[in-house]
Amino acid sequence: MKGRNAFRRALLPAIVMSILAAALGGCAGGKTAGDSSTITIGIPQDLESLDPHYMTAAGTKEVLFNVFEGLVKPDQTGDLVPAVASGYEMSEDASLYTFTLRDGVRFHDGSAVTVDDVVYSIQRCKDAGMNSAMEEIASVTAKDDHHVDIALNTHDADFLCNLTCAIIPKANKNPETNPVGTGPYRYVSRSPQENVILTRFEDYWGTPAGIRDVTLKIEANADAIVMDLEGGSVDMFARVTSAQKEQLSDKFTIYTGAMNLVQALYLNNKTDAFSDPNVRKALCYCLDRKGVMDFVSDGEGSPLGSSIYPSFTKYFMPELSSLYPNNVDKAKELLKEAGYDETNPLTFTITVASNYQQHVDTAQVLSEQFAKAGVKAQIQTVEWNTWLSEVYTGRNYEATVVGVDASTLSASALLSRFVSDAGNNFTNYTNPEYDKAYAEAMAAIDDTARTEAYRKCERILAEDAANVYIQDLPCFVALNKRYTGYQFYPLYVQDIASLKLAD
Repeated sequence: MKGRNAFRRALLPAIVMSILAAALGGCAGGKTAGDSSTITIGIPQDLESLDPHYMTAAGTKEVLFNVFEGLVKPDQTGDLVPAVASGYEMSEDASLYTFTLRDGVRFHDGSAVTVDDVVYSIQRCKDAGMNSAMEEIASVTAKDDHHVDIALNTHDADFLCNLTCAIIPKANKNPETNPVGTGPYRYVSRSPQENVILTRFEDYWGTPAGIRDVTLKIEANADAIVMDLEGGSVDMFARVTSAQKEQLSDKFTIYTGAMNLVQALYLNNKTDAFSDPNVRKALCYCLDRKGVMDFVSDGEGSPLGSSIYPSFTKYFMPELSSLYPNNVDKAKELLKEAGYDETNPLTFTITVASNYQQHVDTAQVLSEQFAKAGVKAQIQTVEWNTWLSEVYTGRNYEATVVGVDASTLSASALLSRFVSDAGNNFTNYTNPEYDKAYAEAMAAIDDTARTEAYRKCERILAEDAANVYIQDLPCFVALNKRYTGYQFYPLYVQDIASLKLAD
């Protein structure tokens, strides 16, 4: 089994440091250890968890990306590069991964990372049940003091993407209150609904972070963002709206990229109305994407017709956004077939988190567009924690506007949530044909076959109108010109370590 062709070696340790230097955005040009550099970054909601294996919100994951690392981690080009591991080998049938631990990696508490920590972390991540792909792990074992074997129940060439799962100390019994990772920043403190404090980890194994002290300030009131940026209490805010961008002075550099998410009107398919595909299709025919994008983001963004965004290049199917052209008469016809008309109009509530202005604005435009077909869509704004508990976790809603991100570089991160029995299937979508197509994707070893199966999943979601797919929003990042080095990723993350003081 260990012959020349039995294993494929990747991520050679000899090239690790040069790769990671690029991934961290050239931080070597920033201040060195011992400087007094600080930055305050506004974030739209408090962190819902400090435990990396139980956090669900994209807004939490994107900032704790700087605190925790897996065996591998993504870089800004979309490649997976070594982190806690220095390299790995994968069997030809993609059912066994063997990782070599990097020498000299330490946790933020000063202890050295061991194979026992890795085994514990991967098993804990699996047991948490937050990632369905981890359920395919058959065993995690320490091969010796420097190597860990991860065996899968079924072959999975994409499984490496899931090994960004955080490696944490086995000895830490309270990761929720005492988060300890291996990343370029370590956790210092948290004041609920106010801020989270991080500081540079001076014993980081890789390129050190460019800024020493970071305050993540909770900016739940979208109306205060511009004032706080201009007033100096906040130095950076990712994802300002197009309107906010225009209000900012020349003290700020505006970086423009993609949010890398699937914004949609997500529908609770268990409700009486949305269990009917004709109703779902009617709403799709009501949608005028250009009208939404013109209002929300000055026409910028990428139209979507299913649950994959453009950064997943080989899977992305732009033609699906044309499946339901704006046609109010067709919408009325479908609604009538479903039993709705002027005397009995379709009425439902769109629940939106108030701290995401783009989603609130989108809901308002959708409500107006639906009204043209006689649909009455009321908007209910709620605080983020309420949205998380009632909509995402409790599934106690009718419709919501939100952006769903990919937590890994695998398309399965976006598509697995629509499998009928998936724990994160917050839309309660059920379709045996979809389940079969997704299973085909998971069983495929050949990349061409897997790609086609993923694309089949996309077509099913679009043709069945599982949700009203809108766009991948543009991302406008406002950064005070005292700083530089911001990097966009093809994932929903904020690489704070790449920032540095401007010359």
